[in-house]
Amino acid sequence: MASPPPPKTTPPMKATSNGSFQGENPLDYALPLLILQIILVVVFTRCLAFILRPLRQPRVIAEVIGGILLGPSALGRNEAFLHAIFPPKGMTVLETVANIGLCFFLFLVGLELDLKSIRRTGKKSLGIALCGITLPFVLGIATSAILRATVSKGVKQGPFLVFNGVALSITAFPVLARILAELKLLTTDVGRIAMSAAAVNDVAAWILLALAIALTGTNTSPLVSVWVLLCGAGFVGFAVVAVRPVLAMMARKSPDGEPVKELYICITLSLVLAAAFVTDTIGIHALFGAFVVGIIMPKEGPFAGVLIEKLEDLVSGLFLPLYFVSSGLKTNVATISGGTSWGLLVLVIFTASFGKIVGTVALSLLFKVPLREALALGLLMNTKGLVELIVLNIGKDRKVLNDQTFAIFVMMALFTTFITTPLVMAVYKPARKGAPYKLRTVFRKNPDTELRILACFHTTRNIPTMINLIESSRGTRKRGRLTVYAMHLMELSERSSAISMVHKARYNGLPFWNKKSDDRDQMVIAFEAYEKLSTVKIRPATAISSLNNMHEDICACAHQKTAAMILLPFHKHQRLDGSMESLGHSFQVVNERVLRHAPCSVGILVDRGLGGTTQVSASDVSYTALVAFFGGRDDREALAYGMRLAEHPGIALTVFRFVARQGKTLRFGAQLVGITAENKKILKEEDNSQENEEDEKFLEEYKKLISSNKDTEESMLYEEKVVDSKGEIALALKTLSKHNLFIVGRMPPTVPLVESSDCAELGPIGSFLASSDFSSTASVVVIQQYDATASQPLVVEEANYELPESSSSMV
Repeated sequence: MASPPPPKTTPPMKATSNGSFQGENPLDYALPLLILQIILVVVFTRCLAFILRPLRQPRVIAEVIGGILLGPSALGRNEAFLHAIFPPKGMTVLETVANIGLCFFLFLVGLELDLKSIRRTGKKSLGIALCGITLPFVLGIATSAILRATVSKGVKQGPFLVFNGVALSITAFPVLARILAELKLLTTDVGRIAMSAAAVNDVAAWILLALAIALTGTNTSPLVSVWVLLCGAGFVGFAVVAVRPVLAMMARKSPDGEPVKELYICITLSLVLAAAFVTDTIGIHALFGAFVVGIIMPKEGPFAGVLIEKLEDLVSGLFLPLYFVSSGLKTNVATISGGTSWGLLVLVIFTASFGKIVGTVALSLLFKVPLREALALGLLMNTKGLVELIVLNIGKDRKVLNDQTFAIFVMMALFTTFITTPLVMAVYKPARKGAPYKLRTVFRKNPDTELRILACFHTTRNIPTMINLIESSRGTRKRGRLTVYAMHLMELSERSSAISMVHKARYNGLPFWNKKSDDRDQMVIAFEAYEKLSTVKIRPATAISSLNNMHEDICACAHQKTAAMILLPFHKHQRLDGSMESLGHSFQVVNERVLRHAPCSVGILVDRGLGGTTQVSASDVSYTALVAFFGGRDDREALAYGMRLAEHPGIALTVFRFVARQGKTLRFGAQLVGITAENKKILKEEDNSQENEEDEKFLEEYKKLISSNKDTEESMLYEEKVVDSKGEIALALKTLSKHNLFIVGRMPPTVPLVESSDCAELGPIGSFLASSDFSSTASVVVIQQYDATASQPLVVEEANYELPESSSSMV
């Protein structure tokens, strides 16, 4: 009798195809299919992140939503799409690559968690963390009874209880850090408590997850669960005793300023994979091993930073979104149908939020934390994220959660994280406070007082001209000393390393001003070198903010340091062919907002290489500067700044005044339009008699200064020109374009020299001087004088306000 034929098996996917010209479909092969999946996922999630950016949502929200939309809940409803792009036979490759990326991501998360800071965690943070875990866990157990009676009938009681409790009690440490950094709360008291509590919560969640995994499995013997837990504990002990010294040795042999050996990087990454293999063999999931290696990694020195730098972009940019998609493909929102399912979703959201918020707020109030701060803490601790999805996916893979329960918990995680940022912004926005001060302009009655300038820069391109302008502004010894606060403006990115940078660069919600040199932002070294060679006092800082609120940092720091002028780089830089290229509209908006909210005068520097591309020594300074004077408070401020520059022995200043014929004004009948980031208004032509008197008075002072000192006759000049039209003004300015530096007021009472401009924040004259048609060599400083009646201050002034003492201790 013939034996029965062997059962048919689906052949595994081959790696690469022979090409479409050979009649083969590339999507039937693993590599081209995976490449297409990665491209689709990355483009789709990045587009969603861009759409959600105005809502200030972390990128994880876009990735979770993207995964759900690509799955059977939306686009995946189209069977042709689902089977072509995400066929069942290709899911093994997709999930394998996603989990390798996830292992390295959790290694990075472990690197961010500092065990020393967790051990230093005060009673307040520890109590809040424990209460924030315990109450939701207990409520999760209660909720699981209702779920088992309705949509999860027949599941094992023990594992289901633990998975429910863990899912409801988790706080996403990386997502929380990103939200705090975005809201500028990371280094405030609320932020420090939240981060400390979340770190404790994260470690506790992994322990509970290991317990939950140990309780699941095909073998029902309780001894198996005990062995899994004991082996897991043994692995952690072995990692601390045997693996950590190896990592510490490599960290010690990677000194500051030296490149980290490629061998050390290779050994560390191999250790991550080896640890993942061991924990998977034990039965507590590969992710646990990678996370443990990240936690035990020494955080001191450059070694950990280099690892983060090499891994984070590839892992979080390409591989991590794949995990969200693999999770989204398992999530079918359509399973949440009917009154019972929606009622259970509301119950789960309420239970998770109630447990976290009430538990955190209650204990915070016991520790005498103010109500608003306590409520903000409760909302922040309710943040879910990647770890939540990991728990849910493990639960689904181990048959603890069915499709409907899984979808309910995914929607709960998405909803609670989505509402965190807007609710925290509504509940808690700490007021910026400061002491009132008087010297807010360059123009002042006593010119011998100290001049303080907040000089901001985005890139190294801005630094040479900025330093050369500062050198020109130092005045003479008889003048008050010049103090410059050099602030490097950096955009807050989605990178994990950005969070550690924020920790170093901020204190109490504001940029931290360095008093001594240490390992930090390399861009400030040029300013420190200049300080050693000059009489100018330099204080560097790095401001890391999202571009939509970077102006708050600038204005708050200017107020904190009682600056008389904020110096900003123009949002365009000059190309080699002389044309001006924009760095982005966002930088222009930052400048416009600073102009509107600044607590002092503001100067915008249009850089065309003042002094060349290198720093010029004091003895080599040789510039010709010109103040184009039309009248008004901004022009008087420009002249005051020009007079300070004229004191430098290497600078020759010319004041060129434009005058209209008698009975006419320099507006020549045109309407002046003041343009800001938010509105457009017509500036009325009012009686300028008082302004004219002030102009004449100040110009007389300048003329007296020239006549009283014979040494200044060559270095300080005054010219006057009568003009009949804007064409004559433009022609006169072009004939003067041989000067190295132009200083003009932002809003003089004159006709705009260009019909239309994309840099209207520079005013009618500045926008012409900044255009490519004017000059390719003359740098321009456009100055707006502080006007208390027009400014919209961001800082609340209190007469008895005192700056908090600098402290870096963990709450």
